[in-house]
Amino acid sequence: MTEVAKPAQTEHSALLDDLSKNFRRPLIAYFLKRTRNTAEVEDLVQETFYRIIRRSDGDKIRNPEAFLFQTAANLLRDHARREATQASSLSSYADLSNTTEVLSPERVLQSKQSLKSILAALESVSEVTRDIFILHRLENMKYKEIASLYGISQSAVEKHMMKAIAHLIRSRDEW
Repeated sequence: MTEVAKPAQTEHSALLDDLSKNFRRPLIAYFLKRTRNTAEVEDLVQETFYRIIRRSDGDKIRNPEAFLFQTAANLLRDHARREATQASSLSSYADLSNTTEVLSPERVLQSKQSLKSILAALESVSEVTRDIFILHRLENMKYKEIASLYGISQSAVEKHMMKAIAHLIRSRDEW
C-alpha cells in the first residue's frame, strides 16, 4: 500500500529537490573555499539544506539564494565555534597531561619521609597549633571553618598557622 505524502511533506521534498539541483554545487564550492576539512563539506551542505527545510514559519523565502548562503555562513560560524571549543578543551587536557608529575617510587618515598619529618617537627608545638596546621594544610580547611570548629577567632587561627610555619622553617635545618 503506497502512502500518500502530506502536503507539507511534498512541499519539503520539492523544496529539497529544487535546492539540491540549483545550489548543491555552489554550496560545495562555498564550503571548500572556507573549510580545511574537505571530508566535512558534504555534511555541511546537508546541514544547510536541513536547516532550510526545518524552518517552521511557513513563509515563502523571498530570496532563496541569499537565505541559503546566510544559513551556510551561520552554519560555518557554529562549526568554527564548536571546533575552537574542542581545540581549547584538547589543549587544556594536553597542558594538564604534560604537567602531571610521574610518581616514581623514589618520589613517593621522598614525600613520605618529608611528611614524617614535618609531623615529627610539629610534635614540639602545642597540640592546638599542630591540629590547626594539619587541618589547614592537609585537610584543606579554611581558616574560618577551623575558627568555628575551635571556637576561636580567625585571627587566632592565623597566629597558630604562623607559629607552626615558623617552627617548621627553624626545624628544616635539622632534617
